Amino acid sequence: MRELDVNRLRVLMEVAHAASIAEAARTLSFTPSALSQQISKLEAELGARLLERRPTGVTLTPVGAVLVDHAERVIGELRQARAAVEAAIEAQPQRLALGSFATAAQVLVPTALAALQHRYPRAELSLVDIEPPEGYGLVTSGDLDMLITHRYPGVAPTPHPGLDRQRLLDDPLDLVLPAGHRLAGGPADRGIGLGRLVGETWISGAPGVPNRVCLETLARRAGVEPRVAYESADYHVILALVGAGLGIALVPGSLLAGADRSRVSVRTLRGPAPAREISIVQRRRPTALALELTAFLHTSAAGLTRGPRRGGP
Repeated sequence: MRELDVNRLRVLMEVAHAASIAEAARTLSFTPSALSQQISKLEAELGARLLERRPTGVTLTPVGAVLVDHAERVIGELRQARAAVEAAIEAQPQRLALGSFATAAQVLVPTALAALQHRYPRAELSLVDIEPPEGYGLVTSGDLDMLITHRYPGVAPTPHPGLDRQRLLDDPLDLVLPAGHRLAGGPADRGIGLGRLVGETWISGAPGVPNRVCLETLARRAGVEPRVAYESADYHVILALVGAGLGIALVPGSLLAGADRSRVSVRTLRGPAPAREISIVQRRRPTALALELTAFLHTSAAGLTRGPRRGGP
């Protein structure tokens, strides 16, 4: 004998409770003929009649009564099993591990993570500081659910097979000068060509660091060679050095909102505005928490790009 079909047992149980195929059909959102076919198939499988059909409704045969008694227990156990599993899932804390480079962790992540934590108070959220181009393998392996990374002009893209990369925003790179610099007094939106900066002292990252690669790429296109005397990976240090009058630098606009404008002047570069692309990297089937965090990060990015970015000394 074949295994009994649980769905047909449920149909038989509902018909028995309603004492009517038509009424059970309404409860189950089926047509009466469809329910009759299910009962007929069940009777054929068992080789026995299960219902007595009368003008006033249906009643169970002795075999049907035995089967309904078992069906009620089976359906009840299945419903309890589903409820228990759902309760277990609800009891398990949801987790999300995020990797981010320092700037994004400062200006984009806090608001987004706080919004996600407010929405899911029991969720276990974590943040790891990871500077590009690192972190892709951690997303692939599942150690991270999401990575916020960047790519500067002139920097080769990092291969990411099996992962999705979604642009979050373009973060313009501005020219930052000491407040007393000879070019500091002009309108903030009037671009300065790199050709006018020959002989200047630059402050940037070490050779091979993305912002240094970007500076050298832009300078090469302009036919000049920048002289980098001070190296730092920390933009706060770079801004402090510029403010002290030690040199000039390219700094992402996202970091300039809190710059001391009494000590530095922010100008644009002439020509196509360079920008670093900030992106989200995650697996192709992200978790529900990752999807919601992505939405919150886009909201943070929109607020950042709407805010004031440039200004005079």
